[in-house]
Amino acid sequence: MASLSHLGWRSFHSQQLTLEDLETAHPARVSSVHRSGLVVISEQGTINVTVPPRLLDTLELPITVGDWVLVEHAAPRVQRVIAPYSVIKRHAAGTDRRLQTIAANLDTLFVVTSCNDDFNPSRLERYLAVAFEAQVEPVIVITKADQCDSPEPFIDEANALGTTAAAIAVNAMDTTTVAALEQWLQPGQTVAFVGSSGVGKSTLVNTLTGNTQQATGGIREDDSKGRHTTTSREMFALDSGAWVIDTPGMRELKIGAVEAGLRTVFDNIETLAAQCRFRDCKHDSEAGCAVLAAVAAGQLDARRLASYHKLQREAALAGMSTHERRARDRSFGRITSSALKVKEKNKR
Repeated sequence: MASLSHLGWRSFHSQQLTLEDLETAHPARVSSVHRSGLVVISEQGTINVTVPPRLLDTLELPITVGDWVLVEHAAPRVQRVIAPYSVIKRHAAGTDRRLQTIAANLDTLFVVTSCNDDFNPSRLERYLAVAFEAQVEPVIVITKADQCDSPEPFIDEANALGTTAAAIAVNAMDTTTVAALEQWLQPGQTVAFVGSSGVGKSTLVNTLTGNTQQATGGIREDDSKGRHTTTSREMFALDSGAWVIDTPGMRELKIGAVEAGLRTVFDNIETLAAQCRFRDCKHDSEAGCAVLAAVAAGQLDARRLASYHKLQREAALAGMSTHERRARDRSFGRITSSALKVKEKNKR
């Protein structure tokens, strides 16, 4: 049986327990989430447990893979959820405003891309912002290194993002190159793989676990788009003593209010912004803008500034309350209506 420390238990979690908790329940870690309940792992083994509806109604975030819960001694039922020290989350795709949790209690987030058209610096910046906001160490893993002339240009472009995130190129099916990830796979550590479909996340998991627990699928050659293979999140144990969470491919990653994460990812732009003539400079067309001057001088990539603007807008919108968003939408609606009236009037 695995010990709590082997499962990733920390003093952070112990500090949340009371004597009453220990008398009536025991800690267990969520390895998968299903409609009917959870699969959890504890010192007693692996079991299926249910979550009372009244408990679900009190949760700020949905229970996700990697979470710690207290399971009743008397029945396979969750008594309460223990607050995680890190959570990777995103807003639901489309117009849905709900927050979706991807993984909890993570130490490292492997952001997986590949040596082909899937490689997208702006998408990487999204993932990095989410990781830094959650205070999880991101590592950029570039797969299919064996299928290109050289992975170095991809590594250089990843490093050019200017963050502390390491960038490593691997052949996901080669244990020798995948061994470069071992420093983040120590006993009791938890990592997750995120990225687009078909970039090799499940293949990496299979190589690390030494089996074929996860189905795999490639990227279509005609458009470099991936096929969905992993359909749910699940946590696996590695021989090294680390835990790995594989996640379904994401066609869209809508960030939340990740202002701190964006400041870390775009640290060079934030530094330049401090040199602008006006404190409220938007770095759009203002005179004396140090950021625009850097773009004009070739010192800052225009793509990177555009990505910064886009993610700042998304983060600001995500941080708005429902009342603020409705007021914004009403204001925009009035502006649009006025513009249409002027347009119709000019036609006459």
